[in-house]
Amino acid sequence: MLADVLGISYHDAPRLSPETLVARLDRILVAAQRAITQIPDAQLDAKPPEGGRTVRHLAHHLFRLVAAFVDSIRENAFPEDWLLEEAPPQMHTAAQLAEYGAEVRRQLAEWVDAAPADAYERTVMTYYGEQSGHALLERTTWHAAQHLRQLYALMERMGIHPQQPLDPADLEGLPLPRSIW
Repeated sequence: MLADVLGISYHDAPRLSPETLVARLDRILVAAQRAITQIPDAQLDAKPPEGGRTVRHLAHHLFRLVAAFVDSIRENAFPEDWLLEEAPPQMHTAAQLAEYGAEVRRQLAEWVDAAPADAYERTVMTYYGEQSGHALLERTTWHAAQHLRQLYALMERMGIHPQQPLDPADLEGLPLPRSIW
């Protein structure tokens, strides 16, 4: 099974309630905002040896995937292009990335406050198949947590110790890959 190869725990239904997932996702966003502001602007274009995104694009992606969740529930569609977007050229400082994170956090909170009762039961057509809103929320939460883990690893390589890192309890029950990369 693909989930086994990727080191992801597979299950048929989300294990945590939407309320729990939203609260954890909010804490992940706050931790990511705090972490990105610790990174000097001159190091935002550093790229890990594992390849992939620069620090700037990783942080932007972490925030964008949460905005994409909100957009997907509203539009009943989740195209892969949304997750391939890179940080816009005018977003070149850590403070600007953190501001974007604050805006995404606001959007999520507004959506949660106004969400219809059936929002988590709705089916969303994603680029990888149909998903319930609940399953998509779980995927968004662990996806953001995984990128926060990567951001922390990059910070450590730079000699930066994350201030008030995410509590490990906030990762419990999420089907995270075993490997950070």
